Amino acid sequence: MLKKMIGCVGLSHLGIVSCLAVAAKGFEVVGYDLDDQLCANLTRGEFPIYEPGLAELYGENVARVRFSASPADLAACDVVYLSLDIHTDERGRSDLAALEDLFAGIADSLPDQCSLVVMSQVPPGFTRRLCASYRELLEAKTIQVYYQVETLVFGAAVARALQPERIIVGCVAPELSLRPYYADLLAAFDCPVLPMRYESAELAKISINVCLASAISAANTLAELCEAVGADWYEIMPALRSDRRIGPHAYLTPGLGIGGGNLDRDLVTVCRLGREMDTHVEVVEACRDNSRHRGDWALENLRTEAAEIVGSPVVAVWGLAYKAGTQSTKNSPALHLIASAADCEFRYFDPQVTEEVSASYGNHYTDPL
Repeated sequence: MLKKMIGCVGLSHLGIVSCLAVAAKGFEVVGYDLDDQLCANLTRGEFPIYEPGLAELYGENVARVRFSASPADLAACDVVYLSLDIHTDERGRSDLAALEDLFAGIADSLPDQCSLVVMSQVPPGFTRRLCASYRELLEAKTIQVYYQVETLVFGAAVARALQPERIIVGCVAPELSLRPYYADLLAAFDCPVLPMRYESAELAKISINVCLASAISAANTLAELCEAVGADWYEIMPALRSDRRIGPHAYLTPGLGIGGGNLDRDLVTVCRLGREMDTHVEVVEACRDNSRHRGDWALENLRTEAAEIVGSPVVAVWGLAYKAGTQSTKNSPALHLIASAADCEFRYFDPQVTEEVSASYGNHYTDPL
């Protein structure tokens, strides 16, 4: 009989949403993190993140979730996820040290015959290297390692975690059946499961983001051309959505380049791998170049409008996060604008980004509107 106890290691944005989504499917969940204060806060329903529907998801499923800072509590789990967010530096490179340290701290507490699932987004080759580094321990405990592509999208994380389009699973041998405990968990999400080798799964999420970045770059390029020739991009968009080769869900809304950390991180990864493997990645480099170009669009328009204003212009900024309804300020166009226009006085407001968070990005801020 399956015990159906699931562990989520690393209570980051990804980990918190994931463990509550698993609980919503009827499983008992242990959410583990090194930070005992974070665990205590989560037990009280106090979240360090914001997602629409997260508080409601917690209230409906908290009876099946236990948050703990003791790795010994993972010993009862049939499936253990590594669900830590992977941070990137200013050059878009992933910092894997925290994930590696986190796993080192719980490795000895993993139970025999469990399934270990890396859900954190990692570059191709990471999962196989992890298996090689801990080969003796994994073989002694008969632990099977998988890599599952996360579906985290800020602002829509709860909906996507509960109803994924598909689940992509990296395996040491894709032709073999998944372990029963893990297969039972995935079946609860009632969507297609796509098994493939580790490296293919790791590159699949990056591939999705590169295609998304290409659509963003194309939309931004054409929207800018519309301004120059007198066309209206929003009149053109329906024609593209009706084309089956592009589709009704294509990302066509223009903006100020690529916000957030994940897309840029994956573009950097592809460019790095291309240089190392001597493959042609200029089209991906062009997406990054287009994003930098679009990032200055608001600044150039601000300078044009403020050119005739005497004294220091006062500029209102509505929203600091890179995406509405989130707290994420990574690569935020609003913060880029504020940091670049030192000759202006800014007043700002964002319903989710706190004054303490926004103040860490520069000294050009005034009181909120």
